[in-house]
Amino acid sequence: MDDLVGQYFAAATAHLERVRAEEAESIDRAGTLLAEAVAEGRRIFAFGAGHSSLPAQDVVYRAGGLVVFNLLNVPGTTGVNVIPAHLGSALERVSGLATTTLDLTPATAGDLLFVISLSGRQVMPIELASHARARGLHVVGVTSLAYPGQVSSQHPSGTYLKDHCDVVLDNKVAVGDGELTHPGADTSFGPVSTITTSALMQAVVVSAVGKLADRGISAPLFRSGNVDGGTDWNAKLMAEHADRIFYAF
Repeated sequence: MDDLVGQYFAAATAHLERVRAEEAESIDRAGTLLAEAVAEGRRIFAFGAGHSSLPAQDVVYRAGGLVVFNLLNVPGTTGVNVIPAHLGSALERVSGLATTTLDLTPATAGDLLFVISLSGRQVMPIELASHARARGLHVVGVTSLAYPGQVSSQHPSGTYLKDHCDVVLDNKVAVGDGELTHPGADTSFGPVSTITTSALMQAVVVSAVGKLADRGISAPLFRSGNVDGGTDWNAKLMAEHADRIFYAF
């Protein structure tokens, strides 16, 4: 068991190192889009369905994160908070849900949307990215480029998320999302997609904050509510940027 745990940590570390080395240019491009959106007063959204919603949630309303990052919450698809749990997977195959949700937000041309989907093959993320770009939004896709070519697209166009983005961030995760095997286990296990995808999203935020600072712009960043003065600081920033925040009343 200890050997398997070591293998898991080694696999996760190797993935992070590979992403850092091979995705540096894409992270920089996405960071530029994010920095420009912040500086220009644009609206910024992140979307993911199922477990792909976890990296999207990780950049919204959190200490050290940008105040103006919003979760595009398509009802029934955020995490495993529906019963039965597999309803969320079924909804990801339904046309029109994500695009309608986007249309009901104040998003306009020039705004920025991050779409996260490990396989990039399902109807919802493909349709959302395509629709957003048609409306003039910039789209950053976070996906695994190992999937196209090995699994079929579920979208009628036969395309994948990667085909509808301004920038694609590849989390390098293998098809099946399991890094480990064992003679006594019937399938692979030990997924690292959440780790690598969350790291990519945070890396883009870090890149954007640095680019803004280099321009003399202080990024609107949350402080921890568990440090003295943090709550007051956060309330001040949320009030200052209320026109771009859609997760609060």
